[in-house]
Order: sequence, then C-alpha cells, then structure tokens
Amino acid sequence: MTVPARPPPHFPARRGSGLIASFGHAWAGLIHTVVHQRNMRVHLISAVLVGLVGSGIPLGLAEKVTLIFCVLLIFFAEILNSALEHLVDLAVQQFDEKARLTKDAAAAGVLVLALGTVVIFAAILVHNWDTVRTSTEAIVRQVALGLPLAACVLVLVRPQPRPLWVDLCAFLGGGVLMGALAIHSASLVFSALTAGLLFVAASAAYSRRREARSSGQLPGDSSVNPRPGNEKTG
Repeated sequence: MTVPARPPPHFPARRGSGLIASFGHAWAGLIHTVVHQRNMRVHLISAVLVGLVGSGIPLGLAEKVTLIFCVLLIFFAEILNSALEHLVDLAVQQFDEKARLTKDAAAAGVLVLALGTVVIFAAILVHNWDTVRTSTEAIVRQVALGLPLAACVLVLVRPQPRPLWVDLCAFLGGGVLMGALAIHSASLVFSALTAGLLFVAASAAYSRRREARSSGQLPGDSSVNPRPGNEKTG
C-alpha cells in the first residue's frame, strides 16, 4: 500500500527547537517590538530614567522590587499588545469595528499600567524626600551623566536613517557613561538594569539595520529605513 506523501508545511520551520533556541526566539520578539513599536521605545527610554534614579538614590528593598516589577510589567504588557495587534491584523484583513475595539482595549491596558507606574514612582520619591534632599551630589552626577546616556539610547532606537558610525558612537558613548555611573552607583541592580536596556537598544539598532539590508539596500549603506508598513505606533 502506498503511503500518501505528507503535504508541505504552511509555514517555514523555525531554526532550532531546544531551550537555547526558545530563548533566541523570545529575544527576537523583544527586539522586534522595540524596533516596530513606537510606544515600546518610549517605555524603554522611561525605564532608563527609572534606572538612573534607582542607581543614584538609596532606596529600600521593597521600593526597588516595586520599581523593577513595574518596569517589567509595562514591557510585558506592551509586548503582549504588539502580539495581539499582529494576531488581529492576521485574522481580519479588512476594517472591522470589533478589531478596532480589541486593539483599543489592549492599548488601554498598557496605558493604565503606565499611569500606575508614574503614580508609584512619584509616591516613592515623596516617601524618600529626605533622602532625595540630602543627595544633591548624587543627583547632580546622575543628571550630568545620565541624560547623555539616555540620549545615546534614544539615538539607538530612533527609526530615522543615520550612518553606521552614529550607532557605534552612541553605543560606545553609552557604555563609557554607564561605567562612570556604575562606580558611584547606589544600587548595582538598577545599574545592571540600565546596562541591559542599553544593550537592548543597541540590538534594536542592529536589527533595524539588518532588516534594511535584507530589503534591498547595500550593506553598510548609511540611509537605513525600516521596511514599509512595519512601523507600528502602538
């Protein structure tokens, strides 16, 4: 009896299926969200600022855990929102009022979390106002070094075209500033968080440039543009 041939899969198989490959797929999803979701880039910059505050002002363990949890929860919500947008776009090929309401509801969930995080952040600062008031030197240092660091992250995640050397300078400059801040850090956990966000921003810049090359631009071309239609506003 002849066994019928199995039909080819509708989707290409993923490269690797082990634990390490799973981490790679998850990392790719994170970077894709940073590259193509404007709101995720805003959350990334905001998280850098939170990390600068946490590494400059001594906080209690509960306050540190709360801030870190809020940052990660917003990231999770934005990634989930992005996944839901892609799912709705895949299922609905034309305008549908229920699809719009689904996207609006998911975006509202992220907004509620973001506003709640701002309130929690303000409450922590007010509760530790005496510490903030007596940490003038640390605040001046965090502002002098932290704002340029945030600017480096902003350059890396911006979707506008730029030469390769701009990304390299932004990443190296951010690394130098991060090292200078880590020397006087009040919390190595927040310093590690900020360094990780810098690495995420650099990975997003690399991914955007790689996508531009695969879309037909020459390697090393300074006029890097995202693929048409891939940019999402969140």
